[in-house]
Amino acid sequence: MKIASWNVNSLGVRLPQVIRWLQSNPVDVLALQETKTTDADFPREAFDEIGYHCVFSGQPAYNGVALISRAPGEDVQYTMPGVSEDEKRVLEATYDGVRVLNWYVVNGQQAGTEKYDRKIAWLKAAAKHIKQQTKRHPELLVVGDFNIIPEDADAHRPEEWRKTILATPAEREEYEALLGAGGVVDTFRIPRLGNPAEVFSWWPYWRGSFRRNSGARIDLILATPPMADACTLSAVDKEPRGWERPSDHAPVVAEFHADRHRAA
Repeated sequence: MKIASWNVNSLGVRLPQVIRWLQSNPVDVLALQETKTTDADFPREAFDEIGYHCVFSGQPAYNGVALISRAPGEDVQYTMPGVSEDEKRVLEATYDGVRVLNWYVVNGQQAGTEKYDRKIAWLKAAAKHIKQQTKRHPELLVVGDFNIIPEDADAHRPEEWRKTILATPAEREEYEALLGAGGVVDTFRIPRLGNPAEVFSWWPYWRGSFRRNSGARIDLILATPPMADACTLSAVDKEPRGWERPSDHAPVVAEFHADRHRAA
C-alpha cells in the first residue's frame, strides 16, 4: 500500500498539478487538505478519467478534505466527536483493511488567542478519537496537515516558531498526548528509515522561503505499530513545490509491505 497526503491550498487552482502528480505517482490513496471547494463543485470527473475514486467534504473558500483512491473506500465518516461539523476538516475511510484518518488540524493563529485555544481543544478531541479508533482498527494511519512541528529537527530556526505558533510547548504536549493515546508513531522518524533533519513539507510563500529551504515539516503520516513495522518508505516529494503556481505544501508519501501481518 502506498499513501500520500497533500495540502493543496485550493483544489480549484491546483487541480492540474494534482492530476499531473497522480499520473506520475500512482499511489493507492491520496489524502487532500484545504481543497476550498464545495461538494457540488468538486471535480470528480477529473479523477474518474484517470481511474480514481473520490470522497470529499468541503466548503467554499476554507478548509475542505478529500480522499482520492484506486479502490472505493468503505465506512466513510465525515466528522469526529468533539469537533465542529461546520468546519470540514475530517474525512475517514477504510482501504484494504487499513483505516485512514485524513485531518486538517486547526492552525491556531497565535498563542494566547481564541483560535489557539480552539486548536488545543481540537487536539484533545482528536486524541480521544484516535484512542477509540485504534481499538477498532489495529491497522490505522492518520495523515494530513497537523499544523504542528513535531521536533526542532523539523523546522528551520525552530526557536522562532516556539514563540508564535506550530511549536509552542502546549501544541507539542497535545501532539505527544495524541501519539500516546493512539499508540501511533511518526513514520518519517522511524529510525531504520534514516531520514535526516531539516526535511520540510511546507514553505511560506514569502521571502524566497522555498529557495532558501526555510520551512517546516507539518504534514505527517502517523501509523499504528503493525503499519509502522511494515513501513518501507516515508518521504517528502519537494518537486511540486517548485512548479508554477504551487501550493505552499509538498506531498508526503509512505509505503507499506503488502503482506503487513508478516512484515519485519
